[in-house]
Amino acid sequence: QVQLVESGGGLVQPGGSLTLTCAASGDVGSIFSYSWYRQPPGKQRELVATITRGLATTTYADTAKGRFAISRDVARNTVDLQMHNPKPDDTAVYYCGCTQFGNAKVDYWGQGIQVTVSS
Repeated sequence: QVQLVESGGGLVQPGGSLTLTCAASGDVGSIFSYSWYRQPPGKQRELVATITRGLATTTYADTAKGRFAISRDVARNTVDLQMHNPKPDDTAVYYCGCTQFGNAKVDYWGQGIQVTVSS
C-alpha cells in the first residue's frame, strides 16, 4: 500500500508560479513512477506529466511542455510539479498518482488539490 498526499495548491495569478508537492509513504520501494494528472471543471481527468522514481525520466503532455516541470526527491519520497506562467485553462483539481513496478496504470491516487488560476 502507498499513501499519497498533495499540498501547495490554491489561487495563483496568470503568469505567476506555483509548486505542487506530493508526499508518498508506505511501500515506496514498490513505486516505479509518479504522475500528475488534473481534472478541469466539467472535463475528464487528463495526464500532465510523469517521472520515473529511479532514473527521473520525464514525459509531459503537450499542454505542459515548456511551462511545467516535474521532479522527484528519492530521499524525501516526494514529487513536485512546478507550474510556470499558468493560464486560466490550467484551473483544475490536480492529482498525484503512482505506478508500481510491473504495472501500466496508476495504482494509487492522492486525494487531489485545487489549483485556480485567476487575476
